[in-house]
Amino acid sequence: MTSPGSSRTARVQRETSESSIDLSVNLDGSGVSDIETTVPFYDHMLTAFAKHSLTDLTVRARGDIEIDVHHTVEDVAIVLGRAIREALGDKRGISRYGDALVPLDEALAQAVVDISGRPFLVHTGEPAGFEYHLIGGHFTGSMVRHVFEAIAFNAGLTVHVNVLAGRDPHHIAEAEFKAFARAFRQAKSLDPLVTGIPSTKGAL
Repeated sequence: MTSPGSSRTARVQRETSESSIDLSVNLDGSGVSDIETTVPFYDHMLTAFAKHSLTDLTVRARGDIEIDVHHTVEDVAIVLGRAIREALGDKRGISRYGDALVPLDEALAQAVVDISGRPFLVHTGEPAGFEYHLIGGHFTGSMVRHVFEAIAFNAGLTVHVNVLAGRDPHHIAEAEFKAFARAFRQAKSLDPLVTGIPSTKGAL
């Protein structure tokens, strides 16, 4: 049961032939992170997510990056989604919805999060060719959508991410991650005005 005095933490481990992941979250943290995925730009994005969502996050991941970063990046997102779902508990007392509009220089991204229990992702607005760009020389732009999709589907979130402006791929990706983080921060927060589970169905 989730209540203002309870601990919203989780640790999830996942081992496959493609990756090995050990991840822990504290949804009521201060944004402290300790992240090693062997994919530097992804470490940067996950650090930004932790900082701006006020989620303490520890990640240790190893994978077959000699083939591609795809498996490691996606598998970490799957585990992060599962950990978020576990840490949320029954979602009693949460705000449930969050909305954020975040700029990074010329880039502007909006994210809306509903901790609904119904996985869904709408992801729009990235400029043509973004999905093919290698950010930092190793992180393909297409992975941004993969990350949000894996988190949403494994955490049970409805997520809308829309890029409203942007030219530099690094800025675009970072604005998206920060917007998602700020929206998630608002949605997961405990609202003293909410009694029980914020749904007419009585469950999320």
